[in-house]
Amino acid sequence: MHVETLRTFCDLIETGSLSRAAKLNRVTQSAVSQQLRALEERYGKRLVDRAPRIGAKPTELGKRFYEELKPLLDALDAVEERVRERPDVISGNVRIATVYSVGLHTLPRVMKRSLAKYPELELRLEYRRTDQVYDACVRGEIDLGIVALPSKRPQLEVVSLGSDELVFVASPDHPLTKRRGLSLADLDGQPFIAFERDIPTRRFVDRLLRRAGASVRYAMELDNIETIKRTVEAGIGVSLLPAPALGAEVRARTLSARKLKESPIERAIGVMYRKNRELPRQARAFLELLTTELSPR
Repeated sequence: MHVETLRTFCDLIETGSLSRAAKLNRVTQSAVSQQLRALEERYGKRLVDRAPRIGAKPTELGKRFYEELKPLLDALDAVEERVRERPDVISGNVRIATVYSVGLHTLPRVMKRSLAKYPELELRLEYRRTDQVYDACVRGEIDLGIVALPSKRPQLEVVSLGSDELVFVASPDHPLTKRRGLSLADLDGQPFIAFERDIPTRRFVDRLLRRAGASVRYAMELDNIETIKRTVEAGIGVSLLPAPALGAEVRARTLSARKLKESPIERAIGVMYRKNRELPRQARAFLELLTTELSPR
């Protein structure tokens, strides 16, 4: 029995997808199917149900096999890491997932510093929705997940990375951009461009508006900050967005950003990793850099 076959099986269970398991292990989908078939023939039991609509779903036996196997593979990874590591060099891959509003505008300077400090470190950054970041972290698909307004999960450790400030944003010719002492209550009745309802920043903004007695008209609900900014630039509505994400548009005068009377309205940022699992040495190094650069002083 090859360890690579067992790793592929775990990746298949975690992703629920032959193609994603193949990509993670740099093999073809056919190779994943062959490895799974070899496992099932070895034990004479069906471990995974496969169908077009459900993808790859473990049987009850397959689920128990995965739950027993995964900690063993994690322990093996940790041993291999300790054997291979060079005390004077931080190298290897760090798998990171984050949301657009943090990844595009908060992480770049930390990543640049990381590459300067650890030239042999490879950061593999991908963008996902908030719920997908949590799921990927719990399943062990990534080393670190970075989100806005992090919530507690029993399987995850969360470390604060400070916060960013939400500000009023509109097209430069919008009447509210000229109003002095702009407050949340002034947004009452305005067409509003919002994040989709399941995104934590949307729920946070909704609470702020309710407390201020501002009943906005939701003109559009979108899933990432870049599409929201383009929609606000077009004059379709106003929004509340994190200030660090608005620098380029404010400088180009395609958007106007204003602090509100209630400022600072702060949105917490956090990094998470799975509990009861030893982070690879390179992931620990990047986590330390993240907290040094971004955590509140």
